[in-house]
Amino acid sequence: MNRSILRRTAVSTALAAVALLIAQDVRAENAASPDYAAIVAAPDRTDADRLTDQRRQPAKMLAFAGVKASMTILDMEASAGYSTELLARTVGPSGKIYAQDSADVIAQHVKDKFDTRAQKPAMKNVVHVVRNYDDPIPPDVSNLDMITFFFSYHDMTYMPVDRAVMNKKMFAALKPGGFLVIADHSAKPGDGASVGKTLHRIEESTLKQEVEAAGFKLVAEGDFLHHPEDPRNMPVFKASVPIDEFVLKYQKPQ
Repeated sequence: MNRSILRRTAVSTALAAVALLIAQDVRAENAASPDYAAIVAAPDRTDADRLTDQRRQPAKMLAFAGVKASMTILDMEASAGYSTELLARTVGPSGKIYAQDSADVIAQHVKDKFDTRAQKPAMKNVVHVVRNYDDPIPPDVSNLDMITFFFSYHDMTYMPVDRAVMNKKMFAALKPGGFLVIADHSAKPGDGASVGKTLHRIEESTLKQEVEAAGFKLVAEGDFLHHPEDPRNMPVFKASVPIDEFVLKYQKPQ
């Protein structure tokens, strides 16, 4: 009888230990997964950014990318900083965002807008990186968790940028297992990289070929910004229908 009681006690103790480990794993996973909807809904975000949210679907984008607290991320062609701020809010004070742009683009288009945004408390963990696109990584930066390139890779096709060099530099800057997340406006099959300046689009297959040539491996594709009603033959800023956009997640092999 005593042995039976001891066996039951041992089994109960083991089951309790297993349950505790499972609960700890669940709590750890929940802690590692930010509430993206709450981040997007933060009351101190601007009305202009909320208007942009309607077409950008930022909660879905952050979830697809897998942005987590404490990450270190390079945001390529940060422009006025819409995505940069969302990334900064998500990685939190223990993370860091490098917001990259070239000196020419800043001077001509976005300096005042980015500088104004940079005063916000949410941007305290952001470092503004002013470097050419084909040499975007500061020499003291390495082992990045993620690089984001949102809706601007097509700009590289009509600017004096060596895209092959740029892609290799991004690959080298990521830690093994790190991610490159790219979204852009879709061009028609056959357009390749020829309509970047006129339509602000790029053919998805062309972008894939260029990025994969640097060593990146495609691990996921998002369909939440696809709009098949878009004929893909008009400039994105003048389109009368929602723009068809592709979202790709690449990984640097371990």
